[in-house]
Amino acid sequence: MTDVLDRSDTSSSEERQQNRFDRGWRKLGEIDGEVGEKVVQSLADIAPDLGRYVVEFGFGDIYSRPGLDLRSREIATVAALAAMGNAAPQLKVHIHAALNVGVSQTEVVEVIIQMVAYAGFPAALNAMAVAKEVFAERRASSNED
Repeated sequence: MTDVLDRSDTSSSEERQQNRFDRGWRKLGEIDGEVGEKVVQSLADIAPDLGRYVVEFGFGDIYSRPGLDLRSREIATVAALAAMGNAAPQLKVHIHAALNVGVSQTEVVEVIIQMVAYAGFPAALNAMAVAKEVFAERRASSNED
């Protein structure tokens, strides 16, 4: 009897994990598009589990929660990463994501300026440099179309 329960629990657990991954993959695509998928794929040869954790936990669990819309979640994420001061690659991805879900460039700039009071000028200046790079990339991309 214990074996049967253990197998059904494992199967149920595997199904839940797959549901988390599927939900996370859809949410990642909705927010980041190809950029997010490339981040996960870049981990495949060195740390595939880390890529899976990003999808399952970050996007399948956290970004999929009710209570905040994606726009609000990205504003919070940009603020947190800007305040950290040492996460430029992740900040770049999330500034793109924020713009993808309706945050304006002005709002991104204001969020970073707001972080001066909490994280200091160095972190805000580093974040603003990332924002400037993202804005330039998007302008160049729209000019190519």
